[in-house]
Amino acid sequence: MDSLHEFGTSNTDDGPSINFSTNTIITNPTTPTSNTVGSSSSSSPSSTLSRYENQKRRDWNTFGQYLRNHRPPLSLSRCSGAHVLEFLRYLDQFGKTKVHTQLCPFFGHPNPPAPCPCPLRQAWGSLDALIGRLRAAFEEHGGKPEANPFGARAVRLYLREVRDSQSKARGISYEKKKRKRPPQPPTALPPPPNASQ
Repeated sequence: MDSLHEFGTSNTDDGPSINFSTNTIITNPTTPTSNTVGSSSSSSPSSTLSRYENQKRRDWNTFGQYLRNHRPPLSLSRCSGAHVLEFLRYLDQFGKTKVHTQLCPFFGHPNPPAPCPCPLRQAWGSLDALIGRLRAAFEEHGGKPEANPFGARAVRLYLREVRDSQSKARGISYEKKKRKRPPQPPTALPPPPNASQ
């Protein structure tokens, strides 16, 4: 793929999408989701794709819809890291994660005992995973890795800032999980030197 393929205008997406003009999330209940045994090779591509691939396709279509509804509309080739940040900030209004402000008495408490008026935001882990999927989708659609707006330095810094601020506000550590290595079988020790010789 030498050129970057722009977003199509059709939405063949089988997952939820965001109506940007009314700021509502739309689900498509009419999409068939049955997987029958022995189905022919003409089955829907969504039934053969992994959950990750389906989510990546939905995220890509949602970002394309965001660009089309942007004022003025943006083409993918003109999209920059600044537009990606604008998209991430826009998504915050659909967040479900309570992020306490510094003035909140529950700032830094992972399980607050009472409700508070602090805002709901997108969780850092969700944003991080979203950017990873969009970054991969960009390159799959012909984008060059060095021109990928989802891998821009500003986006990486923003995600780090969100992670750190949510960690402090929610009292949750986002340390990288250490990989558990399988236990190594004990190595056989050489026999002790024979003292009788």
